[in-house]
Amino acid sequence: MLERIQTLGAKLLRPLPDRAAGYLRELFGRPTPLLRRLRLAALGGALGAVGGAFALALYALALVPFTPTIDGRTDPVLAARDVKPSVLLAADGTVIARFRRANQEWIALDRVPQHVIEALIATEDRRFYEHGGIDWQRIASSALHTLGGDRQGGSTITQQLARNLFPEQVGRSATITRKLKEMITALKIEAHYSKRQILESYLNSIPFLYNAVGIEMASRTFFDKPAAKLDLLEGATLIGMLKGTSTYNPVQNPERARARRNVVLAQMVKYGRLPQKTYDILARRPLRIDFARQDLDDNLAPHFAEAARRIAAAFVEPLGFDLATDGLVIQSTLDPRLQRLAEAAVAREMDALQAVADVEWSAPGGRLLATRTEPYVKARAKARPFAHWWTAHEDLVDGFIRESPEYAQLVEAGVRKQDALDRLRADRAFMEALRARKTRLEAGLVALEPASGRVRAWVGSRDYALDRYDHVQQARRQPGSTFKPFVYGAALEAGISPTRSFTASRVALRLPNGEKWKPRDSGEASDSGDGALTLVDGLVYSRNTVAAQLVNEIGARPVADFARRAGVRASELDVVPSLALGTSPVSLLEMVSGYATIASLGGYRTPLLVTRVTDRNGVVLAQFDAQPEAAVKPEVAIELIDMMRGVVDRGTGRAVREIWGLRGDVAGKTGTTQNNSDGWFILMHPQLAVGAWVGFNDPRVTLRSDYWGQGGHNAVNLVGDFMAQAMSAGKVDTQAEFPRPPAADLPAVFARIGSALRRWFGIGAD
Repeated sequence: MLERIQTLGAKLLRPLPDRAAGYLRELFGRPTPLLRRLRLAALGGALGAVGGAFALALYALALVPFTPTIDGRTDPVLAARDVKPSVLLAADGTVIARFRRANQEWIALDRVPQHVIEALIATEDRRFYEHGGIDWQRIASSALHTLGGDRQGGSTITQQLARNLFPEQVGRSATITRKLKEMITALKIEAHYSKRQILESYLNSIPFLYNAVGIEMASRTFFDKPAAKLDLLEGATLIGMLKGTSTYNPVQNPERARARRNVVLAQMVKYGRLPQKTYDILARRPLRIDFARQDLDDNLAPHFAEAARRIAAAFVEPLGFDLATDGLVIQSTLDPRLQRLAEAAVAREMDALQAVADVEWSAPGGRLLATRTEPYVKARAKARPFAHWWTAHEDLVDGFIRESPEYAQLVEAGVRKQDALDRLRADRAFMEALRARKTRLEAGLVALEPASGRVRAWVGSRDYALDRYDHVQQARRQPGSTFKPFVYGAALEAGISPTRSFTASRVALRLPNGEKWKPRDSGEASDSGDGALTLVDGLVYSRNTVAAQLVNEIGARPVADFARRAGVRASELDVVPSLALGTSPVSLLEMVSGYATIASLGGYRTPLLVTRVTDRNGVVLAQFDAQPEAAVKPEVAIELIDMMRGVVDRGTGRAVREIWGLRGDVAGKTGTTQNNSDGWFILMHPQLAVGAWVGFNDPRVTLRSDYWGQGGHNAVNLVGDFMAQAMSAGKVDTQAEFPRPPAADLPAVFARIGSALRRWFGIGAD
């Protein structure tokens, strides 16, 4: 053995300089104890290396059963190509949303420019066409560089594809087990697929930023063009990102991305894919990005789509289907025309109402500038929005900061609470973002058919990109006086006549626990005097005192029961006297559903968003319908509708006639909560029930003036605008009418005739 080592040493020494070779020959030629120890160590190291390699090989063999199976029956490349997102269809069959985990569109390799492929191979795997999945030479080279402090990866394109196709089975952790599984899977892929198939699959499965997966979506995201039109610089920029998408993000780190782009170009020069002269010209050019984020939720009605997705998923997932991959077709009830009208109405009216809030809170005076929004829109240009509010509520602003995730992160990092507060207060960018978020006026609007329960329009917020919180179904806010029709409905069921008189002055009512309750009327109630009011006028003028007397007489339990039967079924209601004034938080969808029950003459229907789900072959998996449930007696519903006609003809909701000119047979109710935190308006038409809510996400921020804080002056504009446009477009029949209650006496007849005349001529009562 020693003779063999000496012979091998002699061969290795031949290329060395004579002097160095002489020293080494002398060392290896002397039989000293040191030399013996060195020879034994070399022998032990060699045996250890062989043993380690053998053990590693055995471990790799043991891992084979735990790596993905790739054979004729399981085709990961074709499976990836076969991934198809499910689609959500509107009532007219148009696509309004696609449900997928990421933005990915598979394209054939022929549609990828050749220079992109050459840049990829030159940068990521220059021996791609030579190896069988593992580049042993590159692995050895990267190991030497890494030991020298320059960490480099040794994965081939095929190994990277293995990670992309099988993220769970292969994984991404930095362990020897993961690396071995990745290498084994790469060998399997190379054994079953051609190099072209591997390249195509890789280019279509690369995860980029902003939910873009694959070269096609990356091209659209960063350059707003299809991959087929990428030029050399653009292609090199995207290939450069593969080393680290966040590090070389051309949007956030343009200089790094440009430098990395030039590295890719240099690699192409190095391996003969690009002339040096061309590189010299291109390397000097700036990075040009045309960023166009391809949002997953960029659809007609994103909040509605999310609600419909949850409904469909709850049914099909137990059957083994995946909405993101199985190409299901979900038929919804949304009317695209009404949805666009609703979104336009919310955008117009909320921009105007935001101007009101910005101007009214900009200065200490706070006087009512006008009862129209136009003067506020003009004044906003010279105002500092919410400047006075922000300085006048220092303690509340500190509370906002302490409630922020940024504050929590600083405290968790060990920063003292006061220091964290001071640091964030001094952070101008943070404070501006906090102020914009807290002072942004929000809204929700939903419209559904009373006769079928089908949801036709759904606007969950002013802008889904800025606020994904759904103010139709997710938010729970106090409904104020929009809850009163349920009180009056319970009173009618208890036999109280619409013509019965109640005192309009402030009353002191004794509660069951012996305490006294003295409800007050807010600014929403019209000036109807402090004398006697009929039950009808109590609702028309939204008098809290009348509602309180009713709940005191019939009890809170029948009121809560009526509301639940009508449609308030998801929210918990506090069965207390103040329930009559709308103090229990509920959702807008529940409230509009309750009004739709009244409009359908007492038949409750669960709000219907999805009617059918089919698989990609058209096989029906599920079918849905809103079956009517007798909830309110028809005669009670008809009487309630007639009472609420008065609200829009001469009461708190008359703006729909006076400002928006609605001529049809409509009825509704306004609502305003304490300190103007919430504004509501819900309108009933025989063909459509529409409701809107207006307020700030944080109820501690409110509209300033009592005038603009009322639902009859804010939310009413959203509904009025939408309904006026819907009627003008012929989506709502202005000739449709609700049934009339039988005339109980002559005064009631005259009252209803007067109401009809006012409605016909569009005259609002004083």
